[in-house]
Amino acid sequence: MDTTDPDITFDSLGHCNHCEEFIQKRANHNYRGKESDDQLASLIEQIKRSGKGKEYDCVIGLSGGIDSSYAAHICKQKGLRVLAVHMDNGWNSEEAVLNIKNIAKTLEVDYESYVLDWEEFKDLQLSFLKASVPEADTPTDIAILASLHKVASKYGVKYIISGGNFATEGILPKCWHYNAKDLTYFNHIQKKFGSVKLRKFPTFGFQKEMYYKLVRRIKMIYILNYVPFVKDEAMELLKKELDWKYYGGKHYESKYTGFIQSYYLFEKFGIDYRRATLSSQICTGEVSRDEAIEILSTKPFNDEKVLEEKKYIAKKLGISFEEFEKIVHLPGKLYRDYPNDEKKLSFIYDTYRKLFKKEKLGSF
Repeated sequence: MDTTDPDITFDSLGHCNHCEEFIQKRANHNYRGKESDDQLASLIEQIKRSGKGKEYDCVIGLSGGIDSSYAAHICKQKGLRVLAVHMDNGWNSEEAVLNIKNIAKTLEVDYESYVLDWEEFKDLQLSFLKASVPEADTPTDIAILASLHKVASKYGVKYIISGGNFATEGILPKCWHYNAKDLTYFNHIQKKFGSVKLRKFPTFGFQKEMYYKLVRRIKMIYILNYVPFVKDEAMELLKKELDWKYYGGKHYESKYTGFIQSYYLFEKFGIDYRRATLSSQICTGEVSRDEAIEILSTKPFNDEKVLEEKKYIAKKLGISFEEFEKIVHLPGKLYRDYPNDEKKLSFIYDTYRKLFKKEKLGSF
């Protein structure tokens, strides 16, 4: 990690606050052999009990990427009756589409696609690009959470399985990706930079989250935290058993997300998302620091492909290449430059964690 996170701090040994926090939390979120196996067995039993008399035990978000695909494999392996849900925002890579179909067919799980209104979503994406903030993909993040909870509520399902995991995603600075559920921030950006009124887009602020967690009693489970998860090994298993295809880079199962995380953030803010992933993997012992530094010596994007990616994205967003280039190269801003509810939401979430720590209703 480096000072592309303006809030980073280092101790006298040169250790940053992110890695120190990761190591402190690791005992609660990392695979710990028999203890984790027993916890997972108990959790699977709870999920199965909650699904008695219902069509499904759980809902799982399926993007076609490594993490969600492997999570689906684990669920099926444990005998869960799964409904796979894909939030379709129009940016799926061909490989991701095939992966989703192959996984649903091979694992014999039911599958639903939650399709967003393209005109509204396209306008939202342009708004966040024009706002010139790192979290350009916030509209996708909100839509994923909203769609999964809506579908779970529809079927009376109490558990949502996420492919998110501590092993590779335990480190992520707030200034690299601010809280997607801050609707004050979200609504201000759309009002200031957008051109259409949102009528169909599924929002997901803390009030809806409270409703789903406390009233509907829906829990988000990060199942990969309970198993030994090494990305390269998971990828090989998926290829062998589920006819899974690699899509060319981290989060490139979505062409837009891949571009944002590899090129846009790197060129505009100097943010290299690989730093966070590799730092997490160093802390878990999956890679060495020297190996990570070697990986970081190369750019996170392909110079030859990025021009075509820009042209494709500009055309799909309905603007000229020149306008897209102008937007991409606007001076960078942070969430703090816009109205937000950071203090209020921090208080609410901290209070929630203290009150419901023993119930383990899931993490915000």
